[in-house]
Amino acid sequence: MTAPLTARADVGTATPERYAKQLAAHLGRRSEIREEADGVRIVLAVGDCLLRSQEGSLELLATAPGPEELERVQAVVGSHLERFGQRSELQVVWRRD
Repeated sequence: MTAPLTARADVGTATPERYAKQLAAHLGRRSEIREEADGVRIVLAVGDCLLRSQEGSLELLATAPGPEELERVQAVVGSHLERFGQRSELQVVWRRD
């Protein structure tokens, strides 16, 4: 068994908690949401993404078993967050670990 692939994005925002809550509520309609000690995890069919509020940013940690699945997690989470933060011009730039 191979280790899962991961990617990370740090999205600058003055209101990271608000965006994490909005993203979890929206994606929670079709996905499992897990409250964890260090953030909120969105569990999709192909992988998951941990949302962690930091001072001045929202940290996104995506995990999936393969490259196609990781790209899907990144696309789903990233596109929704950018749409929610359109007025604030939020940009999600992923980098693979």
